[in-house]
Amino acid sequence: MPFELRPYPTPTLRPESEYMQRVWAQSVKPLAKRLGLEIELPPISPQPHTHLAFEGYHFAKEHGKGNAYHHRVFVAFFQEGKDIGDLDVLTELARDVGLDADAFRAALEARTYREVHQAALRHAVEEMGITAVPTFVIGPRVFVGLQSKETLERAIAEAEAQAKGGDASGLACGRDGCE
Repeated sequence: MPFELRPYPTPTLRPESEYMQRVWAQSVKPLAKRLGLEIELPPISPQPHTHLAFEGYHFAKEHGKGNAYHHRVFVAFFQEGKDIGDLDVLTELARDVGLDADAFRAALEARTYREVHQAALRHAVEEMGITAVPTFVIGPRVFVGLQSKETLERAIAEAEAQAKGGDASGLACGRDGCE
């Protein structure tokens, strides 16, 4: 579910700030190393607003490339240090995943997906109560902050069982049948 931590016009953070340096040194980098992930604190200062990147996601999703676009944007930002608030960069990323770059750019210039993105943000904040990243929504459960692999796997298995009707919680049978 798309969620902007600091939507426009909220100021974004500066990577050179003491806060960002500390968070990345004490939390993000050690965790990434343990997980075997390549990740860098993007050097763009201030960090870009990402509404266009999210609007681009909605375009990509509509054209069957949502996951590929999402992954490409994350790699571009956290490994390549690209400015994902820049329309030219986003258009290049869309082209990289096989989207029609001209149609993508035109949709973002026209703000075609602005309302879709705003509705997704409202849903995330107002209906799901999301206020932080990462947040995982698995079935009816919401996990805020980093979770162990085991916790997430268990939640996924429970949600799958519930979706398949495998959850018998509250099942009661009487003379007239089961409820």
